[in-house]
Amino acid sequence: MSKQKIPAQAIPRLSLYYRVLLGYKGSDFIRSEELARMTNFTAAVVRRDLAYFGQFGIPGRGYNISILKENILKILGIDIEWKIALVGVGNLGSALLSYKGFSRQGFRIVCGFDVDARKVNKSRDSVPIKDLKYLAKYIREQGIKMAIVAVPAVNCQDVVDKLVDAGVRAILNFAPFRPQSPEGIEVLNVDLSIELEKLAYFLKQIKQK
Repeated sequence: MSKQKIPAQAIPRLSLYYRVLLGYKGSDFIRSEELARMTNFTAAVVRRDLAYFGQFGIPGRGYNISILKENILKILGIDIEWKIALVGVGNLGSALLSYKGFSRQGFRIVCGFDVDARKVNKSRDSVPIKDLKYLAKYIREQGIKMAIVAVPAVNCQDVVDKLVDAGVRAILNFAPFRPQSPEGIEVLNVDLSIELEKLAYFLKQIKQK
């Protein structure tokens, strides 16, 4: 099946399958029913997701765990290390710099950028912090294609424009603003306030019952 026909929802499910496989303590094989039970999807969904990318299962046995993990890593593109630029070293940005889970999954924040003179030319968790004016030069020199944006909403579009002009093609945006981007640039927006509002709505519905 061509990649154009692969549902976008299948990609995050692959990530969940991979996390389950990392902690699986059973045999060397796992059936789609087991993967489904541990991820709260159906076995049909699991089989369909994996079939988009190849025939990994063995009839009567299921999926070889080592082989399946290796293939999911390649599909997700995390079989190699990705260098990441972080723009915005405030409270959220600093927390992201401190998070060790990124490196375990093949993502390495190599530099942070900020406009605050009190932060630049220093380091956080061994990551250098540079002035934002050097962003384009550094990204081009390092060949960075992925970035995280953790700046105020008012600065978001300008930062995204600078990243795109410098050659970044994939952006994880934590700013409470949805920036415009050219075709061919992937921007994933994570608005923590919206997620909390969803939880507040859920709790309110419970109270009204």
